[in-house]
Amino acid sequence: MVTKYNNMSILIKNGRVITATDDYIADIFIEGETISAIGKNLNIKADKEIDAAGKLVMPGGIDPHVHLDMPFMGTYSSDNYETGTRAALYGGTTMVIDFILQKQGNSLQAALDEWNGRATGNAVGDYSFHMAVTDFNEHTRKEIKHMIEEEGITSFKTFMAYKGALMIDDRQMIGLMEEVKKNGGLINVHATNGDMIDYLIQKHREEGKLSPLYHYLSQPEVTEAEASERFVDMANYTHCPGYIVHLTCEGALNAVRNATKRNQKIFVETCIQYLILDASLYEKDFEGAKWVMSPPLREKKDQETLWAGINQGLVNVVATDHCPFMWEQKLMGKDDFSKIPNGHPAIENRMELLFSEGVNKGKITLNKYVEVACTNPAKIFGMFPKKGTIAIGSDADIVIFDPNEKHSLSAATHHMNVDYSGYEGWELTGKVKTVLLRGQVAIDNNTCLLEKGYGKFIKRNKVSQVI
Repeated sequence: MVTKYNNMSILIKNGRVITATDDYIADIFIEGETISAIGKNLNIKADKEIDAAGKLVMPGGIDPHVHLDMPFMGTYSSDNYETGTRAALYGGTTMVIDFILQKQGNSLQAALDEWNGRATGNAVGDYSFHMAVTDFNEHTRKEIKHMIEEEGITSFKTFMAYKGALMIDDRQMIGLMEEVKKNGGLINVHATNGDMIDYLIQKHREEGKLSPLYHYLSQPEVTEAEASERFVDMANYTHCPGYIVHLTCEGALNAVRNATKRNQKIFVETCIQYLILDASLYEKDFEGAKWVMSPPLREKKDQETLWAGINQGLVNVVATDHCPFMWEQKLMGKDDFSKIPNGHPAIENRMELLFSEGVNKGKITLNKYVEVACTNPAKIFGMFPKKGTIAIGSDADIVIFDPNEKHSLSAATHHMNVDYSGYEGWELTGKVKTVLLRGQVAIDNNTCLLEKGYGKFIKRNKVSQVI
C-alpha cells in the first residue's frame, strides 16, 4: 500500500512557524519523511511548493487518548482505525495513542495481538498503544519488560473503577508501579473511586432516578479527587512516573498541586470537552446522553481551574478520550443511564476547538497551544523530537492553519463515523487547511489524499521523568 506514495520534496514558503518555544517566519524544506532544512528565503528547488503566507505552520497534533474500535458494554465504538485516524488528520492530529485492554485471565501479549489485528494495515494516520493492565499477576509482571523494550509500548494504564472488568486494587497497583518503574515505563491512571461510584449508581437506580443527569450525580467531584490523591501518593512511594488521564475538576487538580509541595511531578491530561462544556448539558433529558462519558462534565469553576492549570504547568496535555457511539447505541440506555455507552466524539475537533476557545479568546498563548496539543504528548510518551515539533530531522508532520477563517462544526460535515456532534453549530475561528504526515500531503482542500495503511505503528522510547 505505502509503495504507491512518491517521496517528492516539498518546500513550505513564508509560513509563521509555531513550536512550543518559537514563533518566526521561515521556509521549511522536506525530503522523504523528514524535515531537512528550515530558514529564511530558502533557495532550494523542490518538487512541490506550498505558499503558507498568512498561515500558522505547526507540528502535527498528537492525541494520546483515543478509543478506536473498542469493545464496550456489548458494542464497539463506532470509529475504527481507518475512519478514526482519517478524521484525526482532517482536524490536524497526525498521531494518536489508543488503549489496548487486557482481558482478565489473559496475557498482555494476547491483548496486543487482538489490537494489532484491528489496526495493522487499516490506519491512515500514525498510531501507538498504551497497555491497559486489568489483571496484574506474576505472569503479567514478566511481560512488562518485553512490552517496553521489544514492542515499544512504554505506558501502562490502570483503572481505579469498573470493578469486575477493568479495575485493579491498590495492591496490584503498587506491584505494577514497581515493575514499570524498574523498566523505564510510565503508569497512566483512570483515577475515580469505583466502589463509591458503583454504590451511587445502585442507589439512584433503586430510587428510580434513571435519566442521564444521574450519570453525573453518580460521579461527584469527591470520587475523582480521592482517587487522584491516592494514586499520587502511591506514585510518590514507588517513585514511578505517573500520568492522570482525563482529569476534570478542581479537587483532583488540587491533589496534584499538593504533591508539588513535596517536589513530586505528576503528569496531567485533561480533555477538550472539560475545558469548554459543563454539566448543565445533562439536564437536556435524554439528549444529555450525547455527553455521557466518565468522568462526566463538571462545573464552570472546574473549567477555570483547568485553564489556569494549563498556564501554571500543572496540566500538561489536552487530549479527547475520543470514544464515539452512534445515537442508536446511546439509546441502549434510554430507560437507565447506567446502560448508556460512555464516550464522546472529538478526535477531529480538538485542535480547532482548542485554538478557537483557547488562543483566540486569550486563555492560552500560541506556544502553550502547541505545547499541550503536540509537544508534551511526544515528550511524555517517548517520541520527541521525532514527533511533536518542527525541527531538522523531525518527522514532517505539519499542519498549515488559517487563524482567521470562520466555520462551524456539524455532524453533517465532520468525518468521524458518528451521526451527531457534541458541538453541533459551534462557530469557530481558525481552520486546518493542509496537513502533512511524514512528508506526504495528507489533507488538502478538505480532501484526504492518503489511503488506509499509510499510518504506521510508532515504537516509543523509555519514558523520561522530566519534560
